[in-house]
Amino acid sequence: MADTYRYKVRDRSGKIQQGELEADSTMLVANKLRQMGYVPIAIDKRKKSAAKKELHIFKPKAKLKDLAIFSRQFAVMIDSGLSLLRALSILEEQTENKVLAVVLHEVRTDVEKGSSLSAALARHPKVFNKLYVAMVRAGETGGVLDSVLLQLADTIEKQVELRQKIKSAMTYPVAVLCLVLLIVTAMLLFIVPTFKNLYSDLGGTLPAPTRILLFISAILKKWFPIVIALQFGAVWLFKRWITTEKGRSAWDIFKLKVPVFGKLVHKTALVRFSRTLASLLRAGVPILESLDITSDTVGNTVMVRAVEDVQEGVRTGESMATPLSKHAIFPPMVVQMIAVGEETGAVDTMLDKIGEFYEQEVEATVDALTSLLEPLLIVVMGAAVGGMVVALYMPMFNIINLIK
Repeated sequence: MADTYRYKVRDRSGKIQQGELEADSTMLVANKLRQMGYVPIAIDKRKKSAAKKELHIFKPKAKLKDLAIFSRQFAVMIDSGLSLLRALSILEEQTENKVLAVVLHEVRTDVEKGSSLSAALARHPKVFNKLYVAMVRAGETGGVLDSVLLQLADTIEKQVELRQKIKSAMTYPVAVLCLVLLIVTAMLLFIVPTFKNLYSDLGGTLPAPTRILLFISAILKKWFPIVIALQFGAVWLFKRWITTEKGRSAWDIFKLKVPVFGKLVHKTALVRFSRTLASLLRAGVPILESLDITSDTVGNTVMVRAVEDVQEGVRTGESMATPLSKHAIFPPMVVQMIAVGEETGAVDTMLDKIGEFYEQEVEATVDALTSLLEPLLIVVMGAAVGGMVVALYMPMFNIINLIK
């Protein structure tokens, strides 16, 4: 297996440059550097990096934000006239994400060995997805790699922004629900049992809500580890279920039908569809390949089926709008705008307008959800805790009869 060597060389203009190469010996590295027009100054064998070890132990990921920054900086360097290898070397050294740094090193090594940039990126699907690779390939073919990279940066930044909006809508309700669960669990484990001892001394028949509450508390206190284990088991089984084709399909259909949240899921899927397809078509990726990649990125099986139907229609000579109109997940406005785009030869422009419209709709939905959920969750929290308190104190209202 070839080793990695760090080198320091002087280029034709007399500037000092550094980098890495994989080879079987120092002599082969020196020969290759001379062939590239460099004068070797120092060549040292590199030890295995800690970043690679950390990658296997902790399994961190390259974040979308880091990928967007990389794409924009890469585009600027290519546009400035830097060579592909030099740009990759600089980006490898300056990126803060260790996983991305390791991947860029491997990409640069593959390019040095004669591989195209798109082929080198395709070897790392966990970092560079099909959309990224296809657009880079189109940019290489058309000689517009810098502009394609800028498009990718814009697309990824919009994805990050969309995710942040959705996270901001979900953070508050999740936090409040977790707090409610903690309070209810604490009351059932520590507070309710003290009342049980009091009521057992009084005798008499307790109200039904109080008996139910005491029964739940007794079960939870006695079988608490088993209850927790069952909860984790249910979550694990649910995650396994939604990884199956049938489970994922049922879950995606359910998400679209959930009141209030279903609209957010639907609009988010439409944004992903329109933005992804627009970026691919503008970069010059063939329509069938663009639809294939789009179906992998929309994140909803209902829309995936619709996109696959469109793909079959286009393959047989139909327009995109005709099969789209048969699927309820695509509103009439989307179908009509795509039809107009096909007639005018500006499908990518129309898809961008659709994306902008539904991004605004997502933002409005998020704002509406935030304003709606805050008072609703306060009511839920009050009802849960207050209901338990009322159930506990109901026998107190009839304390005299219980004593008799």
